Amino acid sequence: MLFIALGFAWSITAERNPRTERISGSAGDVLEDDPVGRLKVYVYELPSKYNKKILQKDPRCLSHMFAAEIFMHRFLLSSPVRTLNPEEADWFYTPIYATCDLTPTGLPLPFKSPRMVRSAIQLISSSWPYWNRTEGADHFFVVPHDFGACFHYQEEKAIERGILPILWRATLVQTFGQRNHVCLNEGSITIPPYAPPQKMQARQIPPDTPRSIFVYFRGLFYDVNNDPEGGYYARGARAAVWENFKSNPLFDISTEHPTTYYEDMQRAIFCLCPLGWAPWSPRLVEAVVFGCIPVIIADDIVLPFADAIPWEEIGVFVAEEDVPKLDKILTSIPPHVILRKQRLLANPSMKRAMLFPQPTLPGDAFHQILNGLARKLPHPKSVYLKPGEKILNWTAGPITDLKPW
Repeated sequence: MLFIALGFAWSITAERNPRTERISGSAGDVLEDDPVGRLKVYVYELPSKYNKKILQKDPRCLSHMFAAEIFMHRFLLSSPVRTLNPEEADWFYTPIYATCDLTPTGLPLPFKSPRMVRSAIQLISSSWPYWNRTEGADHFFVVPHDFGACFHYQEEKAIERGILPILWRATLVQTFGQRNHVCLNEGSITIPPYAPPQKMQARQIPPDTPRSIFVYFRGLFYDVNNDPEGGYYARGARAAVWENFKSNPLFDISTEHPTTYYEDMQRAIFCLCPLGWAPWSPRLVEAVVFGCIPVIIADDIVLPFADAIPWEEIGVFVAEEDVPKLDKILTSIPPHVILRKQRLLANPSMKRAMLFPQPTLPGDAFHQILNGLARKLPHPKSVYLKPGEKILNWTAGPITDLKPW
């Protein structure tokens, strides 16, 4: 196909259905690991007010981008790694649906989450002996908020809050990942946001359809309600995309979200994945699943399952300050490089690793989480506390977090 813009021509024979290329080296081995037999997980049985009743109140939680917390719980209940004997467990899991408090428009409100998590930990620490042995160092929590266990959707406020102190020793399984950030604990497992697998599978188009769109993006460029001046939202990166490329014929970008959104991504070569309020979004998952090369615009982002998925090889990274040069950056990528990225994206194991399907599949996101937990074993002896030893401060943090839940 031939793209002509800004006085120059750029051509590529973009394979719509390229042959698959296996990921080479250790990343490919990690991606195909089987966690069964390498760890045992004990699932605490909590009162339904922490999970099932919350979901019954608002079933929309099953389809929003934070739904991994619900599906991970369901997966573990029937997983072969589950043990009913806590004495043989390597890891302990506390099933809390902390993001299932939605506004009428479907946005999650994280403000009750700290009280909810604290209440659940008080329960397990008083009902079972295992939390107190390590103060949570052999426990993991799924916290898929915008800024993980900082429990706020605005970065400035999230940084001010910091990670809920009672979770400091636990392993956090979270969508948020940004290097050198107070909301990312060392040892956290960064996962993809939830995107509906069945819906995406149902919208697949014929594999021989040409990729006739060069760059594709649908979403907000300015968050007028929360950031009227336009410089804070996405640190100005989305605004820069719009101001520089709204009239560029290489760029199919708009705030409108068409019914053909999934089909359009399958017709595109590059899909923009800029930061919003947080560094990530479901676009990253959608791009990988639909074989559209993700253009990642989020400085210092920590990407999902980075030890298994070779993001540098399948994606394009553009610094936020370089957004005005996006057209030059993308048109300068040699065709053979683009074709190799497409072949890697065509690898079914890559797509599975980004999804939480029901029923589950070998190598999917559930299994990648377990692989991450297995690689953290055995726990060092230093995580086990001496009799009477305490490390965590249960009353640290904002005083509003101490209110009963």
